[in-house]
Amino acid sequence: MSIIKEEEIRNAALKSVAEKMLIAARTAPKARGVDNLVMAMIEGRDIENLAAKMKEIATVTGEHFFERDAGNILQSPVVLLFGTKIGSINMKKCGMCGFKDCNIKNNNSDYPCAFNSVDLGIAMGSAVSIAADNRVDCRIMYTIGQAAIDLKLLGKEVRIIYGIPLSATGKNPFFDRK
Repeated sequence: MSIIKEEEIRNAALKSVAEKMLIAARTAPKARGVDNLVMAMIEGRDIENLAAKMKEIATVTGEHFFERDAGNILQSPVVLLFGTKIGSINMKKCGMCGFKDCNIKNNNSDYPCAFNSVDLGIAMGSAVSIAADNRVDCRIMYTIGQAAIDLKLLGKEVRIIYGIPLSATGKNPFFDRK
């Protein structure tokens, strides 16, 4: 008889849930079927580098919650990155981005199409539902995304990023924080 303790399979189980979260996000509905999402899973040294960048941002900006969140992700064996390119979906009538139409918005490439952010939010909602269904602790974090943008972890075309660290411990490290 073989005894396999939970601690021995925890990280593999978290990675398996993370993979399913990425698939759920990919298959989430997108406006007009235009998929501008870019996603990745990071582990180990890449999490450490991301946390170091978050701490640097805290030092430079005085926004100490970046450092708090850096400590949180160091407790996570896997972090997911969800980002979007900011190109338009080329609609003739919209204006939700603040420009009259997509042609004008496309001439202002630094501004995101409103649908990019909506699609990203829907995709992350699908992803975290998988975590919930599997009783995995997680939290959507803006701070992770800002550091990932600075490090260009999803490429320089991706201008909006959020991160989701995962955990499976007796207490969710991403809530009830200082």
